Amino acid sequence: MSHKVVLLSPPALQRVLTRIAHEIAEKNEEDPDLVLVGIQRGGVFLARRLQPILTAILAHPVPLGVLDVSMHRDDLDNHVAPNVHPTNIPVDLNDKTVVQVDDVLFSGRTTRAAMDALNDFGRPRRIQLAVLIDRGHRELPIKADFVGKNVPTAVKERIDVQLKEAGGDDVVYLEKAGREL
Repeated sequence: MSHKVVLLSPPALQRVLTRIAHEIAEKNEEDPDLVLVGIQRGGVFLARRLQPILTAILAHPVPLGVLDVSMHRDDLDNHVAPNVHPTNIPVDLNDKTVVQVDDVLFSGRTTRAAMDALNDFGRPRRIQLAVLIDRGHRELPIKADFVGKNVPTAVKERIDVQLKEAGGDDVVYLEKAGREL
């Protein structure tokens, strides 16, 4: 048995995304070559929400790409067949600042796979990482540049990000494992 604790309500989620966009803009305000790349699946929805906020703050268009990392993962042999989603990078990434966007940062393996996948599209000048939730438990030396909320978790706990675009309610839960009686 498990129970859920609300980490981010709909208004809190919107505030967090606005704050992340402002932090990205502040760190990159002198960089006209900023590109957002959402990591399939949850990161894509978040990147699509960040893009208009960033475009308004920076007063110039910020290109948006979508990246699937399925074939770049180091755990492919643990899955029967990877669930591949579309990748669309609309600009040349050479000498650009790329902000990878993902929903949850856990072990760091998805982020590493995303960096490997980006190499197929050019050599960015810099790669930054924006995540909605950082839950710790890194297996690789990866740290997010922009974090919505740090949530120390137990390994067996789970973060459930439910976004409207995926049929959810724009809420983030921590699913805590219940105790057996």
